[in-house]
Amino acid sequence: MDEKKQERQTETATLAGGCFWCLDAVFRKVEGVLAVESGYTGGTDPSPSYRTVCSGATGHAEAVRIRFDPDRISFQRLLDIFFTVHDPTTLNRQGADVGTQYRSEIFWHTPEQEEIARKYIEKLSGTEAVSGRKVVTALTSAGPFYPAEDYHQDYYARNTGQPYCQMVIRPKMEKFQKAFSSRSG
Repeated sequence: MDEKKQERQTETATLAGGCFWCLDAVFRKVEGVLAVESGYTGGTDPSPSYRTVCSGATGHAEAVRIRFDPDRISFQRLLDIFFTVHDPTTLNRQGADVGTQYRSEIFWHTPEQEEIARKYIEKLSGTEAVSGRKVVTALTSAGPFYPAEDYHQDYYARNTGQPYCQMVIRPKMEKFQKAFSSRSG
């Protein structure tokens, strides 16, 4: 297959919805997702680290960059999963994880992604799916993405026995599996 054809068959989505370990674990299980990378985006520091991002001083969000095959899964379906496994109505937090680095944000890569995400948020906000609350998920043009340190990549698979993995990530994985086990991309 020639290189140009291969490039056309993949797209990138960048999503932030709390701790990147959770999103990383879920999206690695999605058919049509070719790669998932945890990292930092949306801030001002040109060399963020976990320590500096957690301080809140860099403005970065913990996020995942997802490379996917749009012939196998749509961006819309990725958003279905994203909005199922995190709470898009809490500003700068997911459960006990609090700070701007845990915000809900979609970093769109194309005008089409921006439009799909904007319509999705408008439709979802105030519905029963979010207990009638307003969706606070921000939409931002994708900028530089900085891969997180190696130990953050595929964290759940390598640390399933740790309390955070058992108490926070596993329930999100179960919610994802229950909601999407019989659906295709």
